[in-house]
Amino acid sequence: MSLSDFTGRFRVLGIVCALAVLAGCNVRPLYGTVSPGNVPAQEELTAIEIDPADDRVEQVLRNELIYAFQRGGEAAPVRYRLKMIVNSSKSSVAVEELSDVPAAYLVQMTASFALTDVATDRTLLTGSSFANASYDFSNQRFANLRAARDAEDRAAKVVADDIHTRIAAYFAEKNG
Repeated sequence: MSLSDFTGRFRVLGIVCALAVLAGCNVRPLYGTVSPGNVPAQEELTAIEIDPADDRVEQVLRNELIYAFQRGGEAAPVRYRLKMIVNSSKSSVAVEELSDVPAAYLVQMTASFALTDVATDRTLLTGSSFANASYDFSNQRFANLRAARDAEDRAAKVVADDIHTRIAAYFAEKNG
């Protein structure tokens, strides 16, 4: 047996092993069709009620989640409740060398969440998500307020996307 025959057989064996490993994978689209009797993840997401917000940052996060869950459509009858605890802080990350004034700030947002079944009051999923967003500080007061608000909004969108993905994956796995 020549070396080329040996490497050819080795390649074929490697391909067969790779196909055997991939055959055990269960990959499917998150919003794809499901088997009869199962509820699609998107239908489950529209049945989530989110607790009211206490401040502007929480309201931005809540609005992002409502849009992600309902996709601009109508809400389904409530079957699940999402409770969140949101913490947001701001810290300076850069200081002007000569004036000792902050040159940039970092907004840090953390949201802990719990998804419960309304009928049984059983907790289905818990988790925590975080995001950071920075903004430059200038000598213009209004520009600083607007930049801080924009950074909070960007952090809230990242946290909302993460929470949405986790909950959608939970429903896809549950109903898969």
